[in-house]
This record gives sequence, C-alpha cells and structure tokens, in this order.
Amino acid sequence: MSSNELPDLKLLYTFTVKEIQNNEIQRLNPDFYASLSKFLGNLKIEEYDGIERKTKNVLSNLFSSLTSSLINSRLEKISTNKNFKRENLLDEEKFIIDSNQETNERKDLIIHSIINGKSKLVESISTDFKTKPIVIRFLKDTDQILCIDSEKYGPFKAEDIATLPNEDAQQLISNNIATKIRIEE
Repeated sequence: MSSNELPDLKLLYTFTVKEIQNNEIQRLNPDFYASLSKFLGNLKIEEYDGIERKTKNVLSNLFSSLTSSLINSRLEKISTNKNFKRENLLDEEKFIIDSNQETNERKDLIIHSIINGKSKLVESISTDFKTKPIVIRFLKDTDQILCIDSEKYGPFKAEDIATLPNEDAQQLISNNIATKIRIEE
C-alpha cells in the first residue's frame, strides 16, 4: 500500500494470511502502517446514519483486527527467531523491539549488579527509578502532597498537569486520582 491509494481490505487480508503462514517476515512498504492509520482515522471520524454507520463500524473493526493480527504475527516471529531480516521490519516495529532490547539490558544490569555484589549500583538504580519524573494529569482535586523526594507538590485541581516522582505518580495512578500522560502520543 502506498500513501496515495486507499487501503484495500482484501490486500490487507492477503498480507496477514501470508505473514501467518510464512516463517520469514515479509517486506511491506515503509508507509504501510501510516497509510492504514490515516485511513482508519479518517473512517472513524466520518459521520453516518443507519446501515452506512453499521457498515463503517464493521469495516473499521475488520481493518483493526487484521492490522492487529499482522503486527502480532510479525512480532511473534521477531521474538522466536533471532535471525530475522531486520531490513524487512518497519520503523513502527523497530520502535517496539527497541523497548524489548532495553528491557533485556536493564534485566541483565540488575542481575549482574546483584550477583557481583554491586549494592551501591542497585541502590542507585532503585532511587533513580523512584524519583524519575513522570508527567500526570489529575482526575480529581487533590491536596498538597509530600513526595518521596521530600518536596511538596500541589494542591491540584482536576485536569491539572504535573510532573511528580515516579513512585508518587504511580500511587496516584493506581488510586485513580491521576493518569499518566504519554508524551509520544
């Protein structure tokens, strides 16, 4: 699919079936996911009534399901076959596997530090993680907070945006007082 053509449901189905049936990751146009995203975004904002609305919703669900199946199939191949052809990955897939590689590096660092008695490094990692700044949006009015970094934050009104230490932000998120804002979005 190129950026100047509408996504074709039959073509997406064919790509998905080939991906599932083939052991190798197939090559796709670099703008494949961007084209799908643009098409689905436009489809979802269009207003219809009656049978046209039902048709639009079914079409949207079919495209969404096939896209999820395609991506999941490709990522499964990456996780089970370390000799995959990296040149066949799209940038969006590279973004995903990059985070997996970082997770493995962090795990190895922690294991190595613990088994080699590097307690200062383990403590430093723990402290850095607890105090790492997280951007959140408050869902409810909240009184002033004394955070793990011994700083006072707030008070906050619903919809306020703030940057708080990770441990405190996670507590607010788990209590449905705030939600994390993802900067990438």
